[in-house]
Amino acid sequence: MICILLVAGHGTVLETQIKNDDTGLYSLLRGVPKALLPGIGGKKILDFWWETVNMRQLFTEVYLVTNADKYKHFERWATANDFPVENVINDGSTTLEDQLGAVADLQLAIRSRKLQDDIMVIAGDMLCADQNFDVAQVIRFFRSKPGELIIYYELEESEKSSSRGIVEVCPDTHRITRFLEKPQEGLTDSRLASVVFYCIQRDTLSHLSDFLSLQPQASDRSFGRFWEWLVNDKQLDVFGMKLPTGFQLIGQVGLSDYTKWLTHYSTKPQDNPAKPITFRSYARVGLMGNPSDGFNGKTIAMSISNFWAEVTLVESQTLVLVPHPLNDPTEFGSLQDLFCISRKEGYLGGLRLLQATCKKFYQFCSKQGIALTKQNFTLKYDTNIPRQVCLMKFYNITDNDLPKPIRANFILNVETDELFITAGLQDRVVQVYEGLVYMDFSKKLMEEQGYGNYVPMDMSGLPPFWLAYLSDPSDSGRIHSNIRQRWLSGEPLVVEAMKTFAELTDKARMALRARDWSSLAQLMDQNFELRRTVYTDDCLGPGNLKMVQLAKQFGSAVKLPGSGGAVVGLCLDNARLVELRQAFQEAGCVFCVITPYNPSASTVGGQH
Repeated sequence: MICILLVAGHGTVLETQIKNDDTGLYSLLRGVPKALLPGIGGKKILDFWWETVNMRQLFTEVYLVTNADKYKHFERWATANDFPVENVINDGSTTLEDQLGAVADLQLAIRSRKLQDDIMVIAGDMLCADQNFDVAQVIRFFRSKPGELIIYYELEESEKSSSRGIVEVCPDTHRITRFLEKPQEGLTDSRLASVVFYCIQRDTLSHLSDFLSLQPQASDRSFGRFWEWLVNDKQLDVFGMKLPTGFQLIGQVGLSDYTKWLTHYSTKPQDNPAKPITFRSYARVGLMGNPSDGFNGKTIAMSISNFWAEVTLVESQTLVLVPHPLNDPTEFGSLQDLFCISRKEGYLGGLRLLQATCKKFYQFCSKQGIALTKQNFTLKYDTNIPRQVCLMKFYNITDNDLPKPIRANFILNVETDELFITAGLQDRVVQVYEGLVYMDFSKKLMEEQGYGNYVPMDMSGLPPFWLAYLSDPSDSGRIHSNIRQRWLSGEPLVVEAMKTFAELTDKARMALRARDWSSLAQLMDQNFELRRTVYTDDCLGPGNLKMVQLAKQFGSAVKLPGSGGAVVGLCLDNARLVELRQAFQEAGCVFCVITPYNPSASTVGGQH
């Protein structure tokens, strides 16, 4: 691949204002080309781009196209920065009036050097808010698509779409469906702005001549007009890739705009990389319908603040995953100590989940056309969840990039695809949405949109749910047994049971809305008995059955909140609830009254 840096524009406004500035602050910048003005971090703007593309493993050659008026400046710059002077191309223009136009400058480079390869085009006088993005990831995404590539970013609130080339992008294919050059207000709802950063296939380069023949005026030979023609008129396949950072093309801006954007980008949070990012994810309990979430059923689940997992991420030189001293032990008192801990807790610490999440996050962003910055971090976690991630914030990935329903699928895929853990969507959905959530996983929804219908519910005035769990928890995967195979084969008992779980969930939803706690308690009992019928006692295990039996002795509704090792209940008699707690504790179980976690009433960050 060949890279071409374009710096041939004539910035008469900025240059004139610097020349006429009487404060003396900019006297050293008089006559300096836009691309050689100071950029972020004290570097010249062009220095950053040269450092970004100066990689022989990615580019066979890098060329620089400038004008005759500033040619000497760039020749000196090339000599000082180990840029091949013979690759600096002079387009012959000396003023704004006799300029060739950006597309014509690109065509000049291609023809004069007889280039026959894929081309990356970048405006060398463009300020970039983030100095660490990975250009190799851009090239990989370009290679994966059957067309051209346009880099875009999401406009900040202060930026107007009428000042930029705006793209409309298909979220599924990443194909650019429409390109609008500086559209008037109301023409599009898109806030995705294209910048002069493109990848063009060698077979498409011939279209440059066709476009130029249609545009005799240099002012119309801009890349914005070219992409409008190529996307809207020619309807060629052009794809978009998002960089989670901002860009500003110096172009025809004045001194105040240049200094404003330079200051704005230089004071972004990235200048304080040591500040840690912390997010907390709360434990979840399935109140109704589980385990039908994996069988096109319906469920209701709730976040609880009694138990949580917390992840802290801070920028560092290398990427480090810190083992948890209790959950990821690497040092033991003796071989017997290792044996006892491994027998009770297994080998499934949190470190492998963090590693799998990081891997899938990079894979997801690459596939979705989101280029990540080349930043590393140290990641550590803590949890008080009994045995049985902030990446989005760090890389400036928005909810539009990774919507909540897709995020739930992503988290589930980390467990099922990477770690082969038996799991369903219910926990992942409530983990992302938080609070009390009704979920419909019907086959029609899942096949048409790839996710279900997820509805947050009112959490005010909930009754006193309780949770109890075994001090020696079971493996959360065993209880799923062979149900999936039986369901896929169409066994009537299993198929009808999953439909009944969904019906119970709809009834529970109405009971929650009506504050009918007695009906809700009866439905919880029915949920357990139905599960027991389908899964059998052997599968549920003696520990789970013992806890259920104990709860029933005190008149409490009870069911399994997840895969096993714990029970959730609803006891409407406060006096019996006290007795129930004591009975569970005497039986060697851990018991607590649930504190629901309401995200609308909390400022603590959730799962990312």
